[in-house]
Amino acid sequence: MSNEQKKPTLKEEFKAVNKKSNIIRLASMMRPYLGKLLLCALFVLIVNAAELLKPMIAEIVIDDFLALGIVEKENMSVAILGMIYFAVIAVGSAFGIAQARLITRISQKILDSMRNKVFDKILHLSTSKLDKFGTGRLITRATNDVETVNEFYSDVFLSLFRDVFLLIGILVMMLIIDWKLALVAFTGIPFIVALTFSIKKRIKENFKKVKITTGKINGFFSENILGMRIVQVFNGLKSKLKEFRQLNDEYFKGTMTQVMLHSFLRPTMEMINEMVIALLVAYAYNGISGGALQVGVLYAFTNYTKQFFAPINDLAEKYSTVQSAFVSTDRIYELLDDNETEDTYEGRNDVDIQGEIEFKDVWFSYDDENWVLKGVSFVIPKGARAAFVGTTGAGKTTIINLITRNYTPQKGEILIDGINVKEISLHTLRSKVSAVLQDVFLFTGNVRENLEMGTEKSDEQLEKAMLAAQTKDFLSEANGLETAVTEQGLNFSTGERQLLSFARAIASEPSVLILDEATAHIDTGTEVKVQKAINEMAKGRTMIYIAHRLSTIRESNVIFVIKDGQIAERGNHEELVALGGEYASLLKHNA
Repeated sequence: MSNEQKKPTLKEEFKAVNKKSNIIRLASMMRPYLGKLLLCALFVLIVNAAELLKPMIAEIVIDDFLALGIVEKENMSVAILGMIYFAVIAVGSAFGIAQARLITRISQKILDSMRNKVFDKILHLSTSKLDKFGTGRLITRATNDVETVNEFYSDVFLSLFRDVFLLIGILVMMLIIDWKLALVAFTGIPFIVALTFSIKKRIKENFKKVKITTGKINGFFSENILGMRIVQVFNGLKSKLKEFRQLNDEYFKGTMTQVMLHSFLRPTMEMINEMVIALLVAYAYNGISGGALQVGVLYAFTNYTKQFFAPINDLAEKYSTVQSAFVSTDRIYELLDDNETEDTYEGRNDVDIQGEIEFKDVWFSYDDENWVLKGVSFVIPKGARAAFVGTTGAGKTTIINLITRNYTPQKGEILIDGINVKEISLHTLRSKVSAVLQDVFLFTGNVRENLEMGTEKSDEQLEKAMLAAQTKDFLSEANGLETAVTEQGLNFSTGERQLLSFARAIASEPSVLILDEATAHIDTGTEVKVQKAINEMAKGRTMIYIAHRLSTIRESNVIFVIKDGQIAERGNHEELVALGGEYASLLKHNA
């Protein structure tokens, strides 16, 4: 049984993000910057005031000067009004630049905080939750979704504020100048409202599909780039290309739907705008010809109408970004709100782990249905060497995952030195229980960073670990602890990476050392050296082996044979051979 939980279906993912819009959460993230946001709002109001004053100044010039054929009267002139007009433009531009810079700084601080929260959450997710989300979905939340929220803050949020107040200002100015013309201009509003609400749901649903597909694509790339050698060796290029094309087609359809909806919305808004302006001109014609309406008023109204529809068009254009931000916020907080996290310091931190391990009637299932372990009980004394053997899928690695608390059993108890592992903090437990796994993962950096893993250790400790793990020979030819490690450690051979992971485990000076097929990729000559190192390091430590290569476990104090999630046999090598059962059969096939 695989230890990876079932991935959520498309329908389940839709359900997960189909919540009420998180506009309140988006706003709450701005709370620490309230003072600066109020300053931004003031700048926006000044910019809006400048926009509202320009048509008014033009109306005065046309009706009070140009229509009368004069350039100056009393203490005012066209030249002075021109300078005022220029000053209004300059002030609006200056405050617009200041507002843009300030909101960009605020949005980047918010996004910086959000990225830290997302990665911190991922670091503390339980193994079962990591399995559930999957690599692609987590990458999408940490990158694409966060970037979409960034677009909301940097490009949309202040625009929404600006456009709403500009609309209010235009409405007031139009009603002050001529309320009848204002009512004519307002005839387009019902059509705009009807249009927006008619496609609102479709836009949001489409964004959900695009986000989910993006997660699948990220996961596909991550998985296949890591496994590209396997794809090439087994001539799986066409098959993988076909899989990707299916995902890419799904994404293409989603984005094309998005483009179609967006391209329909903006031109339709423009058409309504032009129709309202035409209606204004037709209505005002009789008034101007009869002398009841001045040309400057119509000019001002035409400008105000364009200004009135400009923020509406802008809001329509930003609508898709807003909906995308809401969906991304839902997805980010689906992760941040997850309670199944690990507090590494929660529990007892005063436990000095010696290494006695006991399982009491332990039952475990990865999916709460199919039992991987069924009533497993055993005791490994402090300082003993214990081995677990059995066929693939018998439950050997699951036992290791339970000891290190990557998973928690549904039934039974796991004790270390007589203390339930649930009571011991993860930090304390994992600082004294180290594992060397068959599949080695090395991080980009250097050897020192991979051995220390964030803890400060002396060169003497690291050199001792390297010596025990037989890494000194190939590292001394390079640059020792400062030897560079490329992505996944691919600048080392498979065997060398295995030895480095062995050194990493020894460097932590554990009380319990777990070797999960740790010598699987080491040649016979190197294995002899490593076995000597293991014999030395085993003194005073509990050693747990999982191995298919049974030659590595002959010296174990106790060997547990796992079959169908239960302990079928137990004893040392000689006892189990004499028994002539499962172990003897495995030994025969392993010969």
